Amino acid sequence: MNEAQPDAETSSVHPEPAPGDDAADGRPDPRPDEDEAVAVALLAGLEDFELEDEDRALLTIPMRDGADPDDLTEVPVVAIIGRPNVGKSTLVNRIIGRREAVVEDVPGVTRDRVAYDAEWAGRRFTLVDTGGWEVDASGIHLRVAEQAEVAIELADAVLFVVDAVVGATDTDEAVVRLLRRAGRPVVLVANKVDDQRGEADATALWNLGLGEPFPVSALHGRGTGDALDALLAVLPQRSAIAGAYSRGGPRRVALVGRPNVGKSSLLNKLAGAERVVVDDVAGTTRDPVDEDVEIGGKTWRFVDTAGIRRRVHQARGADFYASLRTQTALEKAEVAVVLVDAGDSIAEQDVRVVQQVIEAGRALVIAYNKWDTLDEERRYYLEREIEREFVQVPWAPRVNISARTGRHTDKLVPALETALESWDTRVPTGRLNAFLGSVVAAHPHPVRGGKQPRILFATQASTRPPRFVIFASGFIEAGYRRFLERRLREEFGFVGSPIEISVRVREKRRRNG
Repeated sequence: MNEAQPDAETSSVHPEPAPGDDAADGRPDPRPDEDEAVAVALLAGLEDFELEDEDRALLTIPMRDGADPDDLTEVPVVAIIGRPNVGKSTLVNRIIGRREAVVEDVPGVTRDRVAYDAEWAGRRFTLVDTGGWEVDASGIHLRVAEQAEVAIELADAVLFVVDAVVGATDTDEAVVRLLRRAGRPVVLVANKVDDQRGEADATALWNLGLGEPFPVSALHGRGTGDALDALLAVLPQRSAIAGAYSRGGPRRVALVGRPNVGKSSLLNKLAGAERVVVDDVAGTTRDPVDEDVEIGGKTWRFVDTAGIRRRVHQARGADFYASLRTQTALEKAEVAVVLVDAGDSIAEQDVRVVQQVIEAGRALVIAYNKWDTLDEERRYYLEREIEREFVQVPWAPRVNISARTGRHTDKLVPALETALESWDTRVPTGRLNAFLGSVVAAHPHPVRGGKQPRILFATQASTRPPRFVIFASGFIEAGYRRFLERRLREEFGFVGSPIEISVRVREKRRRNG
């Protein structure tokens, strides 16, 4: 927190009962409707400012709790189809914004249908990566082709990817016939067009009869925006095949930390068996190991990972790939348990691991291992180290455990559940704006250069982690953003979850005449 910023504890906001609380006489608190009325008025005033299409898409997010845009049952489904090695998984990674789909310069790496959550221009959809489709497939390749055909049937629209360099092949012609029989809207993507010279190759794909081919370089991102705009134009608002791709199953937990802090020992203790090799030599674990573990009456999917070293580029050989795999495990997890060796001083690597979890946008629990070995003096100094080194994450739940004896490992479950609940939390737009209004009224942004930026409107753009977008009339300083984050946490909790606040500065419309 910037020292010059107001002290949140001294503010006198909300003398009345908190929103959503029942009044003393048992009647529901009438404030939610009042909050929404405030938000509607602010939203109307926002129309006086220069807004972009992306802004308008954000502002359509429902204000009430009942309409949760994170409900995935009605999100439309898009299947990516094409023959092997045309770059489907590379395009998936480009669209979802992270390297999650496995990509190799070898045909047939992707075999099953794999679903990812994606978003473009404020519209959410489920993106389904498929294995390559071939006419004369046999053996495992036949199963792959069948999965691709199922993906078409269970999609609201299709991205058909063709290698523009190779051009349309007999297999591509066969896919076109398959798509016509299915009757789904199709956007034709001419991939591997890395520069303007390759656009002539893309033009030749008009012959497929699927309309305009969109020249794209999935590897470099060239042209993907135009293809996605075309996709949104044919994509329905609600899916006709709701529930085809369930997002249920065990919550995914990554065990992370620097080498030799006891990650594998903890996983073995939780699983009740020696599932992972444990040795006093740092770095025994190289590959992430998935393990379904039942604790607290629930099944959790734990991923034990290789120890994260200081920097990936400083690692060599197997350690380099172990660090990459650890990052992948983090991206696939929902919550991370960062293990810290309580017997050692908190190191720069420990702080780095915590920062890596936050940058990945994952919920966070910090577990201090080997607690049973500490004497009173070490516990005293550890508390001072935590205050100093982890000053940026006072919101992270803390559990003191012993992976060797199992002491207090049962306390991991409530900590994980609390962190995940915060990670999933959505604040209704009305309540958010009423709260920010009271905060800003008590502690306005400092005047800089004779101007005082004004917060016009705020909305929560998404969850997992909670992301807030604030529309303002001028630049909001970093210190004031941290102040707003602290007040959001005081009001709404968010224990165990990072939250992101972005500001969009919008100027007032110029009036003609």
